[in-house]
Amino acid sequence: MNLIRQVTDECWDVLARISDPEIPVLSVLDLGMIRGVELNAQDEIVVRLTPTYSGCPATDVLTAEITQAFQHKGLVPVQVMVDLSEVWTTDWMSESGKQKLQQYGIAPPKGESHSCGTHVALTDGIECPHCRSAQTKLLSEFSSTACKALYKCQDCLEPFDYFKCI
Repeated sequence: MNLIRQVTDECWDVLARISDPEIPVLSVLDLGMIRGVELNAQDEIVVRLTPTYSGCPATDVLTAEITQAFQHKGLVPVQVMVDLSEVWTTDWMSESGKQKLQQYGIAPPKGESHSCGTHVALTDGIECPHCRSAQTKLLSEFSSTACKALYKCQDCLEPFDYFKCI
């Protein structure tokens, strides 16, 4: 295996361990926030990070955590570039990330962003992450964050967040 490939693989391994500050069971890879890792002409590792929204207050924290984790592994020099050339979408989330959300008690986004985005009215019937019932009721289009809606299951009576398609 060539050196560049080995370094790149190590970078992805490190990134897999960087957790989202809001939902710690998800990594930045689960969320699809890492848009690329490459070596530039100066042999600097460049990590392209697209936050879940452009004004995300966790962007600086994530940038620092990625930089520290790379430095700790000797993967230097490193530059984390915040890339806003594309708008983050739930379509970028990994399937394993969606499963982790469900196990954590948050209903994952269903469908593609263009078919269920925040411009589409939310309806009852989002599957409960606790008991899998579809007998659920929308309580509020917004929950702990703007990207989540609050539901209540009519069967197990548990409230839960639904991570809206964005």
